[in-house]
Amino acid sequence: MHRRKSGIHMAECAVRRRFGCTNSSLLLSSVGSNVLPLAVGRVSVRQSAKRGTRMCGIIGVYKRHGEANVEIYEGLLMLQHRGQDSAGMVTTDGYKFHEYKANGLVKDVFDNQDLLNTLVGSSGIGHVRYPTAGTSSAQEAQPFFVNSPLGIYLIHNGNLTNTETLRSMLESSTSFFNRHLRTESDSEVLLNILADEIHRAHQKCLLDASCDPNRKKMDMVFEAGEATMKLLEGAYSCICLVKGVGMVAFRDPHGIRPLVLGRKQGPDGEEWCVASEDCAFGPIGFERVRDVRPGEMIVITEDGTLVSRECHPPKELCPCVFEYIYLARPDSILNDISVYNYQLGLGTRLAQKIMEQNWDIDLVCPVPDGSRPAAIQISAEMQLPYREGLVKNRYVGRTFIMPDQRMREMSVRRKLNAMPAVFAGKNVLLVDDSIVRGTTMSQIVNMVRRAGAAKVYLASASPPVRNPNVYGVDMPSRKEFVANGLTEDEICDVLGADGLIYQTVDDLVGVGRELNPGIERFEASCFDNHYIAGNITEDYILALESKGRGSRPMKRGERPIEV
Repeated sequence: MHRRKSGIHMAECAVRRRFGCTNSSLLLSSVGSNVLPLAVGRVSVRQSAKRGTRMCGIIGVYKRHGEANVEIYEGLLMLQHRGQDSAGMVTTDGYKFHEYKANGLVKDVFDNQDLLNTLVGSSGIGHVRYPTAGTSSAQEAQPFFVNSPLGIYLIHNGNLTNTETLRSMLESSTSFFNRHLRTESDSEVLLNILADEIHRAHQKCLLDASCDPNRKKMDMVFEAGEATMKLLEGAYSCICLVKGVGMVAFRDPHGIRPLVLGRKQGPDGEEWCVASEDCAFGPIGFERVRDVRPGEMIVITEDGTLVSRECHPPKELCPCVFEYIYLARPDSILNDISVYNYQLGLGTRLAQKIMEQNWDIDLVCPVPDGSRPAAIQISAEMQLPYREGLVKNRYVGRTFIMPDQRMREMSVRRKLNAMPAVFAGKNVLLVDDSIVRGTTMSQIVNMVRRAGAAKVYLASASPPVRNPNVYGVDMPSRKEFVANGLTEDEICDVLGADGLIYQTVDDLVGVGRELNPGIERFEASCFDNHYIAGNITEDYILALESKGRGSRPMKRGERPIEV
């Protein structure tokens, strides 16, 4: 039986094909202007299961004059929903880089004007992240930096799935410099792979008497982009500052994670912004131009010229459907799909399924905030009153991304309060965007009952989450999911509800196709177990689970925690 090659084997082969090597062939390394043979080292046959970047927000700003720090700061505030663990910014005036990063919210990390004043320069990049499985170290806050070649800062949203293969390559003789990596972050690995490939392009230029490396820096970056994309597996949207070149943005060939290009007309010409979501553009005066295409690399030169190149033949565009359900803001447009209209579409389809249940429902109530559009549409379709019966404390973070179970459980109690004036004596339909661990939902059902509800029905705008997302959403352990190994009726019992209905995967895809017919399918692996970028084995998943941050799963029939 034919067996698919492992990601490690494929990565090794990609390196060898690139340099025309066999298993016993040689790669090139440089010493001064000389080129010496260097043997290829074998790579460990472990697939990566270390911590990834996970959900993050990234932004880059190019201005022709003045400081970019305020625009980056304001843009990061608009992307704060994508991560609340740390924030970082680096700016450049074309001569020096100016960097600051720390743990905390954007407003707390950059908490005074004197600090912002040190971040001088008309171009810069910024990053927010949430804590990964087991760490919130400031050392792993982004941007990351390498001083050679050229001097490169990088920020990354997504997750590489062959990190260990790449790490072994970098730390062995396969790399020019046998690079030392300071963290467990896949983003640092990605940066060093890109740096390694720029160095190879530089050496190639030196071997050509007609090639001037000082004039070919941008060409070397594009060449490195092509080579890098051949080696990387998984999801990545990245923005870099490269000294002597400009601001560089690129996206993986499947377009799994979002990246959007914006523009505004300044007094002296066009100015540019690249961000995870275009909701970041409005407050800083930029207008959406388009999405960065899958496999595309964009360079915004130091004089403001935008140059684009296809660095990898684009594969089928398969954006992550979880962006539209949960991660992105409703005022964003990703891959030409309005997140808000997508959520309304989910509500329309879910309403049809609910009406088939013949439940006796008095009112529709959203679980704030992400489910509001779907709940509003369900209410309209079913001609039922829409009521905001759950009051949210705005100063508590998202429970889904809390680092451990005990913190999530405590946070739910602080986060929401149920109003008896809305629920007393009523049959309530609660609508949520997704039900992942069930920790929050089981407690909400209990809250609503204690507020006097006669019956509590549940509707989820997404299907049951049964598989880990390996492309940038930190929910690695199947045993964490309330749907793990249970039927929908059994899930309903665990959550303590009187009825439960889920959206289907076909509806998720169908709504997306209606809004953008050019997209045939979405990355929906957490629902359908189909990993778009491939090479995800059961061993890989088990390794992820062994490093997960979930707690003991709820047993069948076990009652929710009392609130």
